[in-house]
Amino acid sequence: MKKLIAAAAFVALAPAAVQAQSINAQEGFYIGAGGGAAWFIGSDANASTWTGWAVGGKAGYDFVGPRVELEVGYGQIPTSANIPGTAINGKVGQLNVMANVLYDFMPTSVITPYIGAGAGVAFIDSNSSLGSTQFAYQGILGVAYNVNEQLRFTVEGRYVGTTTPSVNTPFGNVSFQNNNILALAGVTYKFVSPPPPPPPPAPPMVAPPSFMVFFDWDRANLSAQALTTIKQAASAYKQKGNARITATGHTDTSGAEAYNMALSLRRANAVKDALVREGVPATNIAVLGRGEQGLLVQTGPNVREPQNRRVEIVIQ
Repeated sequence: MKKLIAAAAFVALAPAAVQAQSINAQEGFYIGAGGGAAWFIGSDANASTWTGWAVGGKAGYDFVGPRVELEVGYGQIPTSANIPGTAINGKVGQLNVMANVLYDFMPTSVITPYIGAGAGVAFIDSNSSLGSTQFAYQGILGVAYNVNEQLRFTVEGRYVGTTTPSVNTPFGNVSFQNNNILALAGVTYKFVSPPPPPPPPAPPMVAPPSFMVFFDWDRANLSAQALTTIKQAASAYKQKGNARITATGHTDTSGAEAYNMALSLRRANAVKDALVREGVPATNIAVLGRGEQGLLVQTGPNVREPQNRRVEIVIQ
């Protein structure tokens, strides 16, 4: 029972495994953008905050597994604080410039979990025009959906923290711990060559033109019907251009084997001579005698079968 379940699971997963081989398998530069919700989880007993928003863009390089990227993001979180002379007026804004290192698990699968970390600089609303400049860091946990070799959609959660920012107020300098949680959705596009188109189907195998000339019992002379067939073979040879002809003689199973071998060769040579008369160069004709071998109609010994008394003409 366990073997049956394992086999069924393998069959179910096999198509996805095959498909994954052609997804996200090339290294390359990529760009991306995204956005989502942001929450302040720092400590500030004098103000309340609500759900905010964050947006950003990035550029990076995918090594198919490891990734490195540089991103710029901006977000705002509503707050009850309103500090005259500062940029904090019902909201706190933060601009981040971060360098990230990420790792994709199962990078060539359609669904790809990943983790990452980053560090950089944050500019947080304060009294100065650039904001309070702080060291910033983040941890990233996400999952990606690889549409194809170039396009990817992502959903991720981030923890973003900074060193302690401060702002000057009429009541003195105020500092607060700045930690945030982000839930983001995004899209990236990788600059790689599209996969090559599948090769065209191989042309069907075409059998070389062939003709058959039949003989009376114990005879190697050509009938009128045989001469007509030989003319058709010569015409096909001339249409083909540079070609070779093989004339293979056969007999039925009546008579001695050694005699039939010689008879089949005489029949093949008779066909060759007729082809030469029709304009086919003798040097382009090979003759073979197979005697009782290669019967067209399977019979027992000493059977006079007309279909087996023949020469096969093959043009190659």
